Amino acid sequence: MRPANAKAVLADQARAQGDAAAAQRVFDYAGEAIRALSETLDGTFSRAIDTLLAVKGRVVVSGMGKSGHIGRKIAATLASTGTPAQFVHPAEASHGDLGALTPQDALLMLSYRGETAELSDLITYARRFGIPLIGMASEAESTLLQASDVALVIPRAREACPMGLAPTTSTTLMLVLGDALAVALMERRGFSADQYRELHPGGSLGRALIRVSDLMHTGDDVPLVADSTSMQQVLIAIAEHRFGCVGVTDGKGALLGIITDGDLRRHMGRDLLDRSAADVMTSAPKIARPDQLAAEALALMTEKKITQLFVLDAADKTRRPVGILHIHDCLRAGLQ
Repeated sequence: MRPANAKAVLADQARAQGDAAAAQRVFDYAGEAIRALSETLDGTFSRAIDTLLAVKGRVVVSGMGKSGHIGRKIAATLASTGTPAQFVHPAEASHGDLGALTPQDALLMLSYRGETAELSDLITYARRFGIPLIGMASEAESTLLQASDVALVIPRAREACPMGLAPTTSTTLMLVLGDALAVALMERRGFSADQYRELHPGGSLGRALIRVSDLMHTGDDVPLVADSTSMQQVLIAIAEHRFGCVGVTDGKGALLGIITDGDLRRHMGRDLLDRSAADVMTSAPKIARPDQLAAEALALMTEKKITQLFVLDAADKTRRPVGILHIHDCLRAGLQ
């Protein structure tokens, strides 16, 4: 290796080590700060949750600069997890957006030092109209926290930038505390997976929470025949419903079995049309439940190499089919 190349390699290694050291400093400072934050949790945090749960309107989140960016994320997380929320920029609030804040709302304000000048009009407005104010800052004696009904004090933390100035660790603390508020609110509300799906209908999150009941066919679309039905009528029923199968039921409507294209091939013979559905069916077919995740039903169909599942309601002991789910229904919904 030529000396010039050796120097270049050493320079690359030095840069890589410096980059790793900078990243590690960010991780270390954030970890230390989060541990310190966890040690401060007390009844004040629960009072903040009580305040937010009592809101009849929305949670209005505000902050300036980097605190504002974190505030936008907190507002979005609250809104997507069952707590109506929106972000109001403090400078815009001073020029008309104070109208977004009503006595039915609560105000969550973020400021690392708690002395951000642009927050003053919002603070004054909240105090004037008796709007609950939750402050998040590092200085307990700051203007923001002294004016707050609930003061969430975050630990003084070392910023990870070389000059110790750019908000890094401090904004991480705000983000973590905001997430903690959102999660605690979810649990207090009993926020369910179905409610979560209603707020996330698009993308992979929405698809992952689709239930069988959302996709299944019901009513007259469910292909069913009695166990005594002749195979001639069974063939007609299969052709009419286009699922490639029929469910076979007893005299009380309970599901006994299924007849698929595969069953027809296995029993193909001159006497097929003279036989009954009970003679040809496969007993105890695989089933799905209405409240089951469609992804689970798809996985079952894939594993068993079948293309349809009859749906039985677990609460109904009669075993009467309430629907049918075809693999194509899952694929059309974007499940994989």
